[in-house]
Amino acid sequence: MQIILSNQSKEPLYEQIKNQVVSAILSGEMEEGKALPSIRQLAKDLHISVITTKRAYEELEKAGFIYSIVGKGSFVAEQNLDVIREKKLKVIEEQLGNVIRNSQEIGLSYEELQDIMKILYEE
Repeated sequence: MQIILSNQSKEPLYEQIKNQVVSAILSGEMEEGKALPSIRQLAKDLHISVITTKRAYEELEKAGFIYSIVGKGSFVAEQNLDVIREKKLKVIEEQLGNVIRNSQEIGLSYEELQDIMKILYEE
């Protein structure tokens, strides 16, 4: 698992970690039962505070993406495929909403936007 943090992002570091782990789980890169790095190890690898990584892991656990066993670590939780699909659809809808707003701001027509989507989809 590779996590890349940006100090220029408006998103807090713990949120960046959480989102990248969620993305890795939803894409299948991290499979059910796979161990995550320890909180201390991840903090050391990313050169950030243990408190930050602890917060990211807590958020992931609250959202049901990971579970922790005292003394053993944190692991990827089993995911319900219907729930995963719904979560992915929600992300797509949010991203498309941003795309549509940006398109409207520059006067891009619906047809032009469709053409762009078709080209990108077929790549």
